Amino acid sequence: MRSYKTEGIVLRRTNIGEADRILTVFTQKYGKIQAKAPGVRRITSKRSAHIELLNYSTLALYKSSRSQLPIVIEAQTLENYALIKKDLKKIGLAFYICELVNNFCPENQENHKIFHLIKNTLLVLENSLSSNFIIDSFEKKLLEFLGFTPKLYQLQDRQFFMENILERRLKTKDLLPYFIS
Repeated sequence: MRSYKTEGIVLRRTNIGEADRILTVFTQKYGKIQAKAPGVRRITSKRSAHIELLNYSTLALYKSSRSQLPIVIEAQTLENYALIKKDLKKIGLAFYICELVNNFCPENQENHKIFHLIKNTLLVLENSLSSNFIIDSFEKKLLEFLGFTPKLYQLQDRQFFMENILERRLKTKDLLPYFIS
């Protein structure tokens, strides 16, 4: 399979070279993947708006024998979560969600539950006024779906528990009190 299409949510992006980016995308079929998006930082790029952080997009990818990463050849936005991106508190919480998923989920492992959890959480976050319950629910479900805690198990300090699993500090953890209403 040299080329294929998939739907995914852009969790992370890293600039490389003068005009390229490496994207981390959580897809429904393939789980968390990385893909190279050549030339998207150029002003004339038609794909750049479709592969912004938090966008839910359809990506056409090409797997070359020369490159380890698939190459994004086409992109189309399905949902851009504009209301989240306009609100500083909501975007901070969305970045926290992306950090958790990026750190906890291994690459190339299909996980429909996590994909739908991310998508539904972003939709609820976009349309809600209070965010405290949303993040709490997301953390509980993420840990449960990944098999770290049973359904009825209650944690006293969930963030400390997550950092112990990851064996490093969460970068956005210290900012959470500013974003939760």
